[in-house]
Amino acid sequence: MFIHTDDITAYIPQRAPIVMISGILEVEGPVTRTALNIAADNIFVEEGFFTAPGLMENMAQTAAARIGYISRQQNVPVPLGFIGAVKDFEIFELPPAGATVETTTVIGAEVFNATMVNAKVVYQDKVMAQCELKIFINP
Repeated sequence: MFIHTDDITAYIPQRAPIVMISGILEVEGPVTRTALNIAADNIFVEEGFFTAPGLMENMAQTAAARIGYISRQQNVPVPLGFIGAVKDFEIFELPPAGATVETTTVIGAEVFNATMVNAKVVYQDKVMAQCELKIFINP
């Protein structure tokens, strides 16, 4: 069950056609889970499959959704974040158009304005892609 699907752009800075999460499933401690319904006309779908740039953007937006969700709960402006580094980006399989993927991010460490995030995209209980992101928050 999604929470906050009616206006997901309230939690992330991206706008159509670059919105790569359909809704937030969970924000609990260091864990955030989102879902994405991959439409056939998604700009990152090629030959019927969601491509690597889409998977990366989906993971980054899941991390951003956590920050946006917490900021909104605290009634403070949603800050902008920037990917500073990607480590160990692995793609095991590309999900098909029409699929709903679930993405989980887990905060590894936060130092000053840098946050280390482990991210994973899953479809039908199979890991599609994973990586570690270093995200910098612009206060």
